[in-house]
Amino acid sequence: MDLKHLAKATTKTLSSYLTYEAMRIVVAQLRETNPPQAIWLSGFSSTGKVQDGEAYIQELLLVDQGMAFRIMTVRQHIADEVLDFLPEMTRTGIQESNMKLRCQHLERIVHFQVEPEQDENSKI
Repeated sequence: MDLKHLAKATTKTLSSYLTYEAMRIVVAQLRETNPPQAIWLSGFSSTGKVQDGEAYIQELLLVDQGMAFRIMTVRQHIADEVLDFLPEMTRTGIQESNMKLRCQHLERIVHFQVEPEQDENSKI
């Protein structure tokens, strides 16, 4: 298991997710202040580009530098606010999920229908 590669891939995925969330926040802000710009950004972002956060920002920089900087600023703010909590929350979440899934699986494999016992007198 290549833990360094796994950590890099996880970081990239998390960064892309934070980029997506930053875009959603900016779109919500723009709906209030500049609806046409919100529609444009939603359209720009709806083509799946945002799945790779870095490529999305690079492309946005070519089209609208100010919007790209705004999304980068929001992304940084989100990261600053939530990343300290993620290690423990992730560990706890995975432990709880694993326990729940194991319990459900165990219940499923040992669960069987018990036929009600028939009284010997009721057979007559």
